[in-house]
Amino acid sequence: MARYGVRLETDPRLTPQDCQELARRAEDLGYESVWLPEGHSRDAFTSLAVMALNTQRVKLGTGIIQVFGRTASNTAMAAAGMQAISGGRFILGLGVGHGPNVESWDGVPFRQPITRLRETIQIARGLLSGERVEFSGKQFKVSGASLDAAAPPDKVPIYIAALGPQMLEMAGELADGVLMNWPTASFLPQAVEHVKRGAEKAGRDISEIDIAGYVRVAVGDDLEALRTGLRGQVVRQAGLPYYSNMFKAAGFEEEIEAVSQALAAGDTQKAMRAVTIEMQDQVAVVGSASRCREQFEVRRAAGLQLPVVAPFTVGDTNASHRSAIDALAP
Repeated sequence: MARYGVRLETDPRLTPQDCQELARRAEDLGYESVWLPEGHSRDAFTSLAVMALNTQRVKLGTGIIQVFGRTASNTAMAAAGMQAISGGRFILGLGVGHGPNVESWDGVPFRQPITRLRETIQIARGLLSGERVEFSGKQFKVSGASLDAAAPPDKVPIYIAALGPQMLEMAGELADGVLMNWPTASFLPQAVEHVKRGAEKAGRDISEIDIAGYVRVAVGDDLEALRTGLRGQVVRQAGLPYYSNMFKAAGFEEEIEAVSQALAAGDTQKAMRAVTIEMQDQVAVVGSASRCREQFEVRRAAGLQLPVVAPFTVGDTNASHRSAIDALAP
């Protein structure tokens, strides 16, 4: 059976009850994993814990939590709790987040993000492995930290959210998997090469690292409505520096410059019109179920080992998720 995951949107219109039902639906339909991001809505761990209590087989991952919102030790504690509640089905997905959001929402300086991620992984992995951790780094100094009997008996896989070369290589060096976002078929071979380079630096084989990625998708017959929803998604993400740079690196510099200028002028509609059909079809998948399946397989052939179905809202949030999950069921 082909591997597929599901990402549930961090949208308050998707209630905790909706998330439970969608997770059970994904499990029943044969999806390997369900991922939940964490933004400016509910925290990821609480929702995933409820999903764990209402499922039996599907893996459950934070996809992702950013490392400025919690200490490394606190992150390990939460992961240990999720591993216990889920019976060993938890995946810890970590990322650096976005500077403007971290500083405005969390109220902490966005300093040395890659260093903070590296140190968080080193400390959390040690604690989750049952070690007593002594660590002196640039961001954390930890002494005598231990989860004691709460350390999970089974390994907690750690995935890194990565868009650019540095993060992709760090995933190859340190992580069990990489979790990409908006992966284009043309960029995937290059991304995999960066992961391989990082793995080789650490004396690892790339076969040890899972290549996963969120593929934005909307299934339906009203193509114009789907494309309007997608343009809105792209415009919102293009306002964040990491995504803006990623879209430019994927070959859409002209589109992103036009989007940025329109947003600076306060013209959201003009910004949405700047997202060309070519860009839409590269960064996401919209249309009939058969077309969406075909495009997912194009990305799998380009190196995406675990395509994660990431529905975006067109109309009703729950219905958008359910239609995509049903249409792309393994």
